[in-house]
Amino acid sequence: MDKNWKLRSADDQEVATLREELHISPSLCRILVERGIRTFGEARDFFRPSLDQLHDPFLMKDMETAVTRILRAVDTAERILVYGDYDVDGTTAVAVLYRFLRTLLPPGRAGWYVPHRYREGYGVSMQGIEHARSNGFSLIISLDCGIKSLEPVAHAIASGIDFIVCDHHLPDERLPPATAILNPKQADCPYPYKELCGCGIAFKLVTALCRQLGLSPEIPLEYLDLVATAISADIVPVTGENRVLAYFGLQHLNTRPCPGLKALIELGGTRKAYNIHHVAFIIAPSINAAGRMDDATKAVELFIETDEARALERARELHLDNSDRKETDSAITTEALAILEADGLLSQKKSTVVFRPHWHKGVVGIVASRLIEKYYRPTVVLASSGALIGGSARSVPGFNLYEAVHACREHLVGYGGHFAAAGLTLLPEKMDAFAAKFEEVVSATIAPELLVPRISVDAEIRFPQITTSWFGILCQMEPFGPGNPRPVFMSTGVTETGWSRIVKEEHVRFVLEQDGVTLTGIGFNLASKFHLLSGKRPIDIVYTVDENEWNGQKTLQLKMLDLRLPEEQPNTLQRD
Repeated sequence: MDKNWKLRSADDQEVATLREELHISPSLCRILVERGIRTFGEARDFFRPSLDQLHDPFLMKDMETAVTRILRAVDTAERILVYGDYDVDGTTAVAVLYRFLRTLLPPGRAGWYVPHRYREGYGVSMQGIEHARSNGFSLIISLDCGIKSLEPVAHAIASGIDFIVCDHHLPDERLPPATAILNPKQADCPYPYKELCGCGIAFKLVTALCRQLGLSPEIPLEYLDLVATAISADIVPVTGENRVLAYFGLQHLNTRPCPGLKALIELGGTRKAYNIHHVAFIIAPSINAAGRMDDATKAVELFIETDEARALERARELHLDNSDRKETDSAITTEALAILEADGLLSQKKSTVVFRPHWHKGVVGIVASRLIEKYYRPTVVLASSGALIGGSARSVPGFNLYEAVHACREHLVGYGGHFAAAGLTLLPEKMDAFAAKFEEVVSATIAPELLVPRISVDAEIRFPQITTSWFGILCQMEPFGPGNPRPVFMSTGVTETGWSRIVKEEHVRFVLEQDGVTLTGIGFNLASKFHLLSGKRPIDIVYTVDENEWNGQKTLQLKMLDLRLPEEQPNTLQRD
């Protein structure tokens, strides 16, 4: 699939000024300016994260009310139920708050609950409220959910149960009638940073409770490994406070993780220090697989386990669930691709909608993402869900998927989501009408350039600039993630040395030269472009820079994202 390259822009004077202050490579200064870092002080805070950069938790609206209500429950030994979502963010948040409350309350007075993905669905369920009522809980604290659960929260209150909502999703105009709502995205919440994940809000609540109780400020830091895991998995911006939490959380994860995370790392097999990418693609899938394939309570049980041997057994269960998930989504993806390839009108469409009644609901979102890798356009994958059809939608960057689904609401029983992803349910007889309407809406509203994958390039550099010291400074920009992505570079007029080859039929091992400097690299899924290397013609490449270790020797290598002949560039290289 062809890709457009887009070179980011930065003010040359700001770059020059920053370089005078920092005395580092202009390419690195350009990246900093692109990311809003323009002064020495801003660069110092960026390169040297500090826990002092974390905001006072009591700046969050309702924090004082929440702390007062929880401590009243602690003083009178009430039963407190921690209720969380079934994904990584929700299960880690439950573990953080439950583990802390367990240190304050008598045995058996703290409990936790995670709804079943298919029997109860997303958010606070009536079944969860009944569980709390029948087991004598007088206070429920929801994490990573609840901001839209108006009826269940009202039902809890009518049943004599107080409710505190801790959520990071965008609120509607009407809010649940809770005792306190901790959500920085509330319109009147003065908390300075708005992008905390659900586990991050749980961390802020624990921090506030410790301060009110006069406990050591070190206590909340014991949960940062779980907070970093949630930040990595929930794809929240790695900026501001999230970057500080992720920075110290990853240190915690790599040095003294809780038994559950330690077990997942051991089973993951990666010997390198874990970064956000490793967490998102090695640890998080196993955690999410519990809720997708079976029951997410297994994930919470793993995170609250104190015995390393038992934690390893629990982690193995999650790995088995993840193996089942891989097999299932692979089979469904193959079947979905066959359906699309048999569609004679496929090339004329701007959207994808596929449905088979027997597909597993737990993986349709993953399948939608895989289909976008092949057919780059907004995609909906649906399966039977009882008497209804249900599924997930995924978008391409820049297109508001939620608005497109909202425009089809006349054909839906229910829907929800955000800019990039959505979930929906509909009656079987509405299937064709929905697919036609979705295609109509997408075709009318999507910009043509959004249907072509884009690679955003941070800077154009030459091979001699790629040195060990330069790479050392680049690494100090970590942790990378949304809002602070791993920098992408472009080099033009690069020549192949004759040593490049195809590996495992799909990938290319490169050996390239520019200005007398030779670098190796790997290009995943680029075998179809190997012919461009023939004839010793100069090529242009875009890539990230990484470190490879072999037999105790560390060398810099390029991870190729795309390559092309120079004459192809003018039509596709865009500049901000």
